[in-house]
Amino acid sequence: MKIEFCYIGKTKERYLVDGIALYEKRMKHYNPFAMVCLPDIKNAGKMSRKDLKVKEGEEMLKRLSKDDYLILLDEKGKSFTSVRFSKQIERLLQMPYKRIVFQVGGAFGFPEAVYKRANEQMALSEMTFSHQMIRLFFVEQLYRGFSIIRGEKYHNE
Repeated sequence: MKIEFCYIGKTKERYLVDGIALYEKRMKHYNPFAMVCLPDIKNAGKMSRKDLKVKEGEEMLKRLSKDDYLILLDEKGKSFTSVRFSKQIERLLQMPYKRIVFQVGGAFGFPEAVYKRANEQMALSEMTFSHQMIRLFFVEQLYRGFSIIRGEKYHNE
């Protein structure tokens, strides 16, 4: 089953681009994996928050199929330790879906239509991080989860 990590807008900071690339490359050793960048919405600065969320949500939804399992990275979601997250990955990989899509929302979150389509929500922390930093944190945790599944030395516990 393919795993995708989907987000809006390019990563601008070089140190984040380099870190993300490192873990993205490592992830491909374990499982088919792709980082998917949805383009920023044109004229976003002229839109209300609500309208921007709706437009971003439309872009998220139009690339999904019924065979996709959608997990929103959302502050209201369920929290995991790294070990529990590795067990969650194992569970997800046994499900009858073609693709697991982890989705990061825009600056103002997700519209209601995306929440309704989602299969679950997951929180990385109770703290707030920039949308660009979340990309690095998540792909590192995904890599960590697979290294735990394989019993490799990356994770110390």
